[in-house]
Amino acid sequence: MTAQPLTYPELLDTFKEIKEIIQNTAQRQEETARLMKEQMKETDRQMKETDQKIGRLGSRVGEIIEHMIGGDNVLMQFQALGYEVTDYSRRLKFGKKNTSDSGEIDLILDDGDIAILIEVKTNLQNDDVLDHVDQLEKYRRWKDSKGEGKKRYIGALACAIAADNVVKFAQKKGMYVIVQQGNEVKIVDSPEGFKAKEW
Repeated sequence: MTAQPLTYPELLDTFKEIKEIIQNTAQRQEETARLMKEQMKETDRQMKETDQKIGRLGSRVGEIIEHMIGGDNVLMQFQALGYEVTDYSRRLKFGKKNTSDSGEIDLILDDGDIAILIEVKTNLQNDDVLDHVDQLEKYRRWKDSKGEGKKRYIGALACAIAADNVVKFAQKKGMYVIVQQGNEVKIVDSPEGFKAKEW
């Protein structure tokens, strides 16, 4: 038995059905794309919000470490290393604001002839070490430009977490490393022959 050819009205009905299927499919695709776009916007918003919360938490941890470092314990440790630290200040901004030669030092310990410039990080990385070297060089140039070039500066990095290789990298750059250990902060023992670099 052979199939009967479709009549013209039947062909029209078939084409209408196909057209409706195509239109419905296109509408579903558009709706899916719209929903995906909305979901992506919501996911992006949530990620930004999470990043902000993590950033605020990191700042708070940094502030806690700054306060712990500014205490008598670390001052006494630097005094035991031969620095007559008598004063400290926090968050010193220097240079002309919003220029490449401006910056901020998290904590400065001062003994008159030498100041120890400390950068505080939650999780110390090699890039942080290099950034602090750059910051120390900028600070030196700024002091020289003001005619205050007699004072010597050394660098230190303070953190809650630091891998051994990062500590060694910082010490190779001539800087002290201060780490949080329980409720205290401690200057990491320097390798034999260590000499703090002066800027």
